[in-house]
Amino acid sequence: MSQTPCARTVVSCALLVTALGAGITACGSGGGPLSEKPHDAADQISFNTPTGTGKRADPDKPLEVVAKSDEDRITDVTARDATGRVVAGELDADGRRWHSTSPLAANAHYTVQVSTEDEDGAPGRKTLTFDTSKPTTQQRLKVTFGPKSGEYGVGQPVTAQLDQGIKDKAQRAIVERGLRVDSVPAVEGSWYWVSDKELHYRPRDYWPAHATLQVHSNLDGVRISDRLWGGAVTPLKLTIGDKLLAVTDAAAHQMTVYKNDKVINQIPITTGKPGFETRNGVKVVLEKQYFVRMRGTTVGIAEGTSDSYDLPVYYATRVTWSGEYVHAAPWSVGSQGSANVSHGCTGMNTSNAEWFFDTFHPGDVVKVVNSNGKEMEHFGNGFGDWNLAWKDWRGGSALANGAQDVQNPASAARVQPAAL
Repeated sequence: MSQTPCARTVVSCALLVTALGAGITACGSGGGPLSEKPHDAADQISFNTPTGTGKRADPDKPLEVVAKSDEDRITDVTARDATGRVVAGELDADGRRWHSTSPLAANAHYTVQVSTEDEDGAPGRKTLTFDTSKPTTQQRLKVTFGPKSGEYGVGQPVTAQLDQGIKDKAQRAIVERGLRVDSVPAVEGSWYWVSDKELHYRPRDYWPAHATLQVHSNLDGVRISDRLWGGAVTPLKLTIGDKLLAVTDAAAHQMTVYKNDKVINQIPITTGKPGFETRNGVKVVLEKQYFVRMRGTTVGIAEGTSDSYDLPVYYATRVTWSGEYVHAAPWSVGSQGSANVSHGCTGMNTSNAEWFFDTFHPGDVVKVVNSNGKEMEHFGNGFGDWNLAWKDWRGGSALANGAQDVQNPASAARVQPAAL
């Protein structure tokens, strides 16, 4: 009849020592399986990698060790390459299977040490070596910069979309160091990892008016991981227009518009009423639509209720993807400048909305203050990037100091393939 190996044997020894005072003899050098020299466990386990001379394992497949019978179990597996890097792995609770959870390196030599136990707790050992092949395909990281080339306002972040997720911080640092945003005039700026596949870049303060941005990548041919290399990336050129900032004071029901830090207009407005308060914080113009049909059902308002609406709206300047606009609201002219009666948008009379529509463009800044609404989301509902303090923004970088260094020939050389 089989015993529970290891743990039960050790407990038995402890009880004998306590009860008899001489239990060492019973569990000592001549006794149970713990004292035995490990046997060759080759017949107890199987591997999913070829180990014969000249044969190579596919590095894109995980390493797997399996116990051949129900009576045997695996107690430990250590796999490392020739440089000493250990392969992370998981052992099933029943000890029947171990598999790697980190990728194998391509064109590498591995040594695997496996410890086992049979049904009587007798230890077994097996060491094997194998080599991995070169990757069948060399994966390239594709990066797409945004927005499209053109002129934007001083609040426009630069974006980088990756076609593959990058989770490892060291790999993120390689990617981030290779993505360049150079401005004239030069300003301090930093990338922020919004997700494994998305980065945003902004300076400490808004872009200087009339700046020129050159966005490009030095990642082509750079090794990011064992099987991922940087690919060619289409560069991007952006120009920045005048500094346009609209400050919407929800409590005063007034919008003050600044151009290059000088007041150029003051507009009576209405913002979100109780239950539909306009978000506080900095937003960036996303797009403009001369005509939008706005329905309450698109923001969760049931049709036929007292708050339901279905309206033709003109001169609509969008600031969130969830539906906040600055737009013409001729139906609320009587409340503009004195009360908040909208469902979250900033409304004004038609002539003022037309002026705003013609003056503001994507990237220009709309800041809402003194609203009882929630704070603007940092990401995912437009560009709330500017609502993060600079210290916190730098904390979203994978580089040690957060801020990108000013471009110069020496720094460019650091990310060339030969330099890595």
